[in-house]
Amino acid sequence: MKGNSMADAAVLTGEHFMTGDVACAEGAIAAGCRFFAGYPITPATEVAEHTAARLPDVGGTYIQMEDEIAAMAAVLGGSWAGVKSMTATSGPGFSLMMENIGLGLCTETPCVIVNVQRGGPSTGLPTLGAQGDMMQARWGSHGPYEIIALAPMSPQEIFYQTIEAFNLSEIYRLPVLVMTDEIVGHMSERVVIPDAKKIKTIFRKKPSGRREGFKPFLAGPDGIAPMPVAGEGYRIHITGLTHDEQGYPAMTAEAHAAMVSRITGKIRNSLDAITRTEAFMLDDAEIVIVSYGCSARTALAAVEDARRAGIKAGMLRLITVWPFPEKRIRELAARVRGFVTVEINLGQVHLEVERCAGGKAPAVLVGHAGGTIISPEEVLQAVREAFAHHG
Repeated sequence: MKGNSMADAAVLTGEHFMTGDVACAEGAIAAGCRFFAGYPITPATEVAEHTAARLPDVGGTYIQMEDEIAAMAAVLGGSWAGVKSMTATSGPGFSLMMENIGLGLCTETPCVIVNVQRGGPSTGLPTLGAQGDMMQARWGSHGPYEIIALAPMSPQEIFYQTIEAFNLSEIYRLPVLVMTDEIVGHMSERVVIPDAKKIKTIFRKKPSGRREGFKPFLAGPDGIAPMPVAGEGYRIHITGLTHDEQGYPAMTAEAHAAMVSRITGKIRNSLDAITRTEAFMLDDAEIVIVSYGCSARTALAAVEDARRAGIKAGMLRLITVWPFPEKRIRELAARVRGFVTVEINLGQVHLEVERCAGGKAPAVLVGHAGGTIISPEEVLQAVREAFAHHG
């Protein structure tokens, strides 16, 4: 560690061998996270443990709450106090957080929620991986809203994606999800942390000018309202009820339409800027594998095996699962023979692939309920069958 200042301590520049959970915690601290509220749950507890040990080094605060409901509420409060805030959990805890995630969406509160997914439903497989919370990530809370959810495939990537999650949350003023899994969370790999000067961090836009008559939910030209810090002199009212630009309850259909239009529009109008994918051998691909997170690692090997077997396969890796890359899937569907979706669930993202393909190209699923990874051999067999059947 260079120097003795808190700023120096925030970024552990250098090469490390660490788990995904620890890399996630380090990414959060490097992004400027200074408040973490959580509750222990396998396989996410190591995120909390490492953050609890590190936050005092940088002037931050860790608090263990009585449950995940309270943890999510505390994170929202920390954010309105002007501090970048985060929590981490897994399936059952993610379910408990959903009501307050909805509160964060309605009040446009930036924060980050990390879900280290495990086998479900209910208590399920606490120590084994899955990707079964992907639709819950999109639709788990009630009412109309948009969400941003990232899906890292390695400890190195979870370091950077946690930073990106904070940046996106601060830009667009909403909770952002990092949808990792037990496999990535518990694997140990080389993680390179750059110098702090090379890490891009963004902080929310704050209001300026006269405080009299300030409207905390009056959107600027970009559709996003500047966010004051509670206690700095701006008069603010924050509620989960449908509210007007002043933040006060407004119980009419017209007010509701205006509020929902704002919280959904700021994402829908920025899809090209938010949505991220990675292409691998897609230029001439006839069969496209769609995957994300840990499953993309084995799917990548299957693409290489298929190429050696003379099948023109490629992969579209989803870095942001939500918003879903609808336009990219539609473009590919117009020219390829078929899709193979690879995910550790019974077909959640696969349904989105089918929807966006719109019947122009068939899609098949390689998936199971959880507990083990999907092998390259399973994926290659599906690619062979799709190639032969639709050749």
